[in-house]
Amino acid sequence: MTLLIQNGEIVSDGQRYRADILVEGETITQIGEQLSAPADARVIDASSKYIFPGFIDPHVHIHLPFMGTFAKDTHTTGSIAALMGGTTTYIEMLAPAGSERLSAGWKTWTDLAEGKSACDYSFHIGVTRWDKTTEATLRKLVAQGMKSFKVFLAYKGAFGIDDNALYQVCKLAAELGVIVTAHCENADLVSQLQQKLLAEGKTGPEWHEPSRPEGVEAEGTAHFATFIEMTGARGYVVHLSNARSLEAALEAKERGVDLAVEVVIPHLLLDKTYAERGGVEGAKYVMSPPLRDQSNHRALWEALERGQIDTVATDHCPFDVAQKHMGDADFTKIPNGIPAIEDRANLLYTYGVSRSRLSLERFVDAVSTRAAQLFGLYPRKGTVSVGSDADLVIYDPHYRGTISAATSHMNNDYSGFEGFELDGRPEIVTVRGEVAVENGEFVGTVGRGELLRR
Repeated sequence: MTLLIQNGEIVSDGQRYRADILVEGETITQIGEQLSAPADARVIDASSKYIFPGFIDPHVHIHLPFMGTFAKDTHTTGSIAALMGGTTTYIEMLAPAGSERLSAGWKTWTDLAEGKSACDYSFHIGVTRWDKTTEATLRKLVAQGMKSFKVFLAYKGAFGIDDNALYQVCKLAAELGVIVTAHCENADLVSQLQQKLLAEGKTGPEWHEPSRPEGVEAEGTAHFATFIEMTGARGYVVHLSNARSLEAALEAKERGVDLAVEVVIPHLLLDKTYAERGGVEGAKYVMSPPLRDQSNHRALWEALERGQIDTVATDHCPFDVAQKHMGDADFTKIPNGIPAIEDRANLLYTYGVSRSRLSLERFVDAVSTRAAQLFGLYPRKGTVSVGSDADLVIYDPHYRGTISAATSHMNNDYSGFEGFELDGRPEIVTVRGEVAVENGEFVGTVGRGELLRR
């Protein structure tokens, strides 16, 4: 299909300007004033709307075996939800159990995704064990275009790795030019604190945060930065949650460590009081790192505006209410995660741009461009440019609504942001030139999504 998008304000690569966009097939072919198109082209009037590059969520879990259960989304439900919120590309954390070979994990995750996603996707390759086959498998996957690794400094015995494996991963990444993403918490400290609290009869969800306090995350962040520094690799801290950990990351960056920082939308808008609610109502808000004291919000927002925090992701991980009940008698058995893939960009626009915490240019950078640059997708993705994929979000800043699980497209029975107001939403979303969302409805094609080789 040929699309001619007229009269919108393009926001891309730190610039804002008015121009028409011509899309032919899957690609943007012209940007300029008063463009013409063939008689059979669809013409879209974007007056009073913004035109953004398709959003990129660099941290999601679609398929995830965790705490003896599985996350609820499929690649179909998750991708449709993503598109409804303007996300046209997601990068999934491929995280096989430590007892599983990486090659088997790769087959499981790719088989589940192939032909099922309505938008484009890729994977961070989770390294959850280091054995005689790991290096060869990683080299093979990197040669196939998987240019980022994921390591867990937490969850020993499940996903987590020790320092020897961490060193080997970072060393190989430096050689291959691969970025290493890391969940930064000190696993041994978490384990000790969990045992202490449970022994004291402190079993409810309100004790999840005290079992993984800010210092545990700050130590993990500094620990990871040291390995990046010693090996010369590039690093990326996922879901950084608090000012103390931010300080550890910025100190490393100031001494020249190549370290990028991600924050996720729950840590910008929710705080630990949500998880301190009784029973399953609190369990709904258990994630790791935990929701923190509200005093951290200001530091995170300010660092995001300054560009010291690079990206805003979700750590989307949907477990339903019945699954959250698994931890009724023991907070360590609550499946971790909050569903957010549909709501990330709308929440960031509303509580950032619309309510004066964030510039429009930094918003686009944080939800699209920086992720594309860091993870080898730019300029195919993350920019409105001639030659780029026609992944576009025509955004209506005049829309007003509220978030509700009743209207969500995520495969879950609760929303972590129930009742939150929205000041805007995507009116039209395209995936490589095909209209996938229009006026609040999914109209795309399941299976259109491609595995991106980066």
